[in-house]
Amino acid sequence: MNYRYIAIEGNIGAGKSTLAHMLHRELGGKLILEEFEENSFLPKFYQEPERYAFPLEMSFVASRFKQLKKHLFEQDLFNNQVIADYIFYKCLIFSKNNLKEDEYNLYLHLFEIINQQLPQPDLLIYLHTPIDKLQRQIHTRGRSYEQKIEDSYLQNIQQGYFDYLYKTPSQRVLLIDNSHIDFVHNARQFEQIKELLTRTFAPGIHQVKLQEG
Repeated sequence: MNYRYIAIEGNIGAGKSTLAHMLHRELGGKLILEEFEENSFLPKFYQEPERYAFPLEMSFVASRFKQLKKHLFEQDLFNNQVIADYIFYKCLIFSKNNLKEDEYNLYLHLFEIINQQLPQPDLLIYLHTPIDKLQRQIHTRGRSYEQKIEDSYLQNIQQGYFDYLYKTPSQRVLLIDNSHIDFVHNARQFEQIKELLTRTFAPGIHQVKLQEG
């Protein structure tokens, strides 16, 4: 592989963790998965977003920083490739959508201090998934607290990701059209994704459409 540190991103339900698991099984290295299931504020946030938005975002920024710092700075000479199912910047994408203006400004100050301490991915894979497919996949995986997520919320998060991608020209991004593909059950499509990781990409966004069928 040409990239030591690969991160996978996308909207809620896009398949980030699934792809990270699959690549890790094939390529080895170190797997970093977001520990969202341990966050007790998440179900509460979906029930009462205004009340729990700030403690939710503060808990996420702390846990993500702790996890990434631990794994990205560990010295492992024999196992030094990393695959993660999120980037630290997602803290800002979700907090901007969820927090009130004064809360966000405070949060932003903290984020900027912390973000400087973390290395950025050598390659970011972004799974661009239409809202209707996200909703189907959210429903299929069956997390009770996610079942009432509105389309408008997903659209706002999606726009936040695009704002980040297009204002960060130094980042190498593979933007994969996830509209009509199924890399879980279609071995050919998964092989195409693996093959992309052997190529050398310049900084910037590289749009990818996998072969269907």
